[in-house]
Order: sequence, then structure tokens, then C-alpha cells
Amino acid sequence: MYYYHTLSNGIRIIFRPTQSIVTHAGVYIGVGSRHEQGSEEGIAHFIEHSIFKGTEHRRSYHIRNRIDGVGGELDAFTTKEETCVYASALSEHLERCLELFADILFHSTFPEHEIEKEKDVVIEEINLYRDSPAELIYDEFEERFFGSHPLAHNILGTKRNVRRFTSAMLSDYMHRHYTPDRMVVSVVGNVDFKRLIHLCEKHFGLEGGMENVDNSTPSPDSFQLSTFNTQLNKHTHQVHMLIGGVAPTLFDNQKTAFTLLNNILGGPAMNSRLNVAVREKEGFCYTIESQYVPFTDAGLFYIYAGVDSGASERATQLILAQLRQLCDVPLTPQQLHAAQTQFIGQMAITNDSGLNEMQSIGKAYLNFDHVDTLDEMNRDILALTPADIQSVAQQYLREEILSSLYYK
Repeated sequence: MYYYHTLSNGIRIIFRPTQSIVTHAGVYIGVGSRHEQGSEEGIAHFIEHSIFKGTEHRRSYHIRNRIDGVGGELDAFTTKEETCVYASALSEHLERCLELFADILFHSTFPEHEIEKEKDVVIEEINLYRDSPAELIYDEFEERFFGSHPLAHNILGTKRNVRRFTSAMLSDYMHRHYTPDRMVVSVVGNVDFKRLIHLCEKHFGLEGGMENVDNSTPSPDSFQLSTFNTQLNKHTHQVHMLIGGVAPTLFDNQKTAFTLLNNILGGPAMNSRLNVAVREKEGFCYTIESQYVPFTDAGLFYIYAGVDSGASERATQLILAQLRQLCDVPLTPQQLHAAQTQFIGQMAITNDSGLNEMQSIGKAYLNFDHVDTLDEMNRDILALTPADIQSVAQQYLREEILSSLYYK
């Protein structure tokens, strides 16, 4: 069971009680790389780094040690549409976590000398990423796929942009985007809910000095699909290949069916169709997987594989054959039941981690203002029919609407 509350300034809270001695807490903010304009590209990610560098009340050293010093773990990440700051610690230290979140999110000062050092850190992160073709290919595919749409923005940004970020730019961006209406506090742990509300009101609410700001969500950006088939010479040992296309959005009623379809095709299990056809039967690759990423106004599906240069053409043929089969041949009732049972088990294992659950319910509450329980999600999965799976396959997996990118 999930518990909900909205603070007087509009910040929302979602909580699930557990009996664990460890509590996981985080703050989700509905801002990511897609909200950047022009020279701001990369600033959401840079802020995620820089909020740990100094506040009105603490220096960088004290921020690092506030949670680490009691054996907890503090971290953050940025995506295309969200930023999350989170921590795991013994339940007795929950207030320590919440107070620190409020301090770095509402009172960061971005000391110039710290910011200059962090620029070097982020630039090295960019260099590291560029040296990893298996990761770089995803960003390049998305940049080509989304074109002028803001979802094309690289989360890390560019070296040029990073070098010219200033404290004033960071503060201005946070003031415009880190507003209560875009924030969710997510907690999973052994905590009294009334006490949690009191602590959140104390540190995040009007009592903590955080007033509401009228910051209505902008209308969705238009998205026009244009396919491409590109090969680039990267002088890599393997051929890195990505084949993908448009998929249901976060709010599309076909999302559940496509999620199950993706799991059947190239999910994490060893019995996924792609893993069996390309790796197990032919030995063409070590890694092959498909991913489905739903955004608020667009969706993306892609298949990645790293194969020997002499096997890339045959691997491509095998991948496309699996897509055609899902389009042309409906699942039998037995195949569908097996796929449903497997996916329900995978979800249960994922949610058995308190940290994973805290993050998943925080994101869900941020976007939907409600979170389905595992039982509700299982019900939706079990309600799917072979026709539902074949319908989304025929709509989204047709070869003529797919794009491809190869690093050779």
C-alpha cells in the first residue's frame, strides 16, 4: 500500500512502509536535458553534479560527509526528463537525509572555485563516454532520431557549453525549473507516515521557506519521424549496431502491451528471442538487447548488439526475422502465458529492492500523480491477449519504419 500527501506549497510525497532497518529516500524533479535551451545544453546534468559543492550552510566536504559519515549512500542522476537526488541510510537517519536534500536543492550557492573544478570532472566524463562506442551509439542514434526535438539533447552536453557555465547560470536555471509543483519526495522504509509528513513540512514546506511558484508545464513539442540508415567508420574492434524506431509514449494505452513485447523480444532473460536467435544459436555476439524508453510526448525502441565485423550482416538478418515473426505470427495462449508469468516475476524481483522501488514510485507519482501497486500492474499484464501483442508489433516493428546506426 502506498501513502500520499501534498505539502502546503505543492510538493508531493509518496511513501511505502517496510520492516527494513534501511530507509531509501529521494527527491524527483521534473526537469532534465529536454528542458534546456540552446547554450544551456548539459546544464541540468551539470547542476546535478554542482549541488553537492556548497550551500548557504555547508561546504562541499560537509555535504559529502553528512550521509557517508553515518554509513549511508548519497547519489543523484539526470535523465532526459527528470533529475533525482537520493540516499539510503539507517531509518534513524531519515531526517538527516531529508534536511540535506532540502539544503542542496534550495540553498546551493555554486562556489566559483568548486564549479571550475567540477567542469574538469564533467569534461572527463564526456571523454570517457566518447571512448565507449557501446554507450555513445545510443546518444548519436537519439540525436539523429529526434532531430530538432528537445529529446535529442545529449544529457552530458558539450565541452564548449560546460566550460562556459557560471554560478549565475546555474542559479537561474534552478530558480526557473526546480519548483515545488515539479517535485516529489519518495520514501520506502520503516518510518511513521505522520512523522514523515512533519519532517517534509519542516524541511521542504512553507515552514522550511520553500514557497510555491506558478510554473505550468509547457505544451508538448511536436515530433516528426524521419528514418535513417547510417554506417560510420569508428575503427572499433566490433561492429556496434542499433536498430530502432518510434514507440508508445508514457501515457499511451498501448504502453503495457509494448513493454511485454519488448521483454519477449530482447529483455534481460537468457530466453529472450534475440538472445536465443543471435547469441545462443549462432554465437555472433556477447551482448544483444532491446530497450523501450517512453517519454511524455514520444517513445523510443531500439535493439543493440555488438558483433564481429564478419557477422554484422547475418546478425541484422536474424534480428529483422524476429521482428517479422512477431508481426506475422500471433503468440499462442501458452507462449503468452509464459511471457506474462516471466515478466510478473521479473517485476517482483526488481521491486524487492527498496532502492529500486523508491525510484520507480517516485518517477511514477511525478508523471501520473498516482502509482499502481504490483497487483494492479500484474492485472494489466494478465489482461493482455495475443491480438494485443501482435497489434503493437505490427504498428511499431515494421522494417520500413525502423532506423539503423552502425559503428564499424
